[in-house]
Amino acid sequence: MNTLRSHLRTATLALAAAGLFASQATAIPVVAPADTQPIVLAASDCYAIGQQVAEQNGGTLAKASQSTRGGQPVCVIVVLVPGKEGQRPRRAEIVVPLN
Repeated sequence: MNTLRSHLRTATLALAAAGLFASQATAIPVVAPADTQPIVLAASDCYAIGQQVAEQNGGTLAKASQSTRGGQPVCVIVVLVPGKEGQRPRRAEIVVPLN
C-alpha cells in the first residue's frame, strides 16, 4: 500500500513538472496587428482617480470601481474620511466621470 502511494505521488509530481515545463515551452509572444488600438484598463484609471479624490478629501481610498450611469462611464470612489474627535471614520461615496 505504501509503495503504491509512493509511486502515485512520484507520478503525480512528474506529470505536474512536465506540464509546467510544456506550458512554458509552448508559450509564444502575441503580436498585435499595427492597425489596432491599445487596450486601456479603466480600473487602473479609476484607482488613480480614487487616490487623487482621497487625497483631496483628506481620507483613505477604500474602493475604486468602474460603472456606467446614464450611459456614461464613471468611477465610483469610496473614501474613508477620519471622524472628528476620535470618532469612527465616515464612508463617502463619490462618483467621478471617467473622461
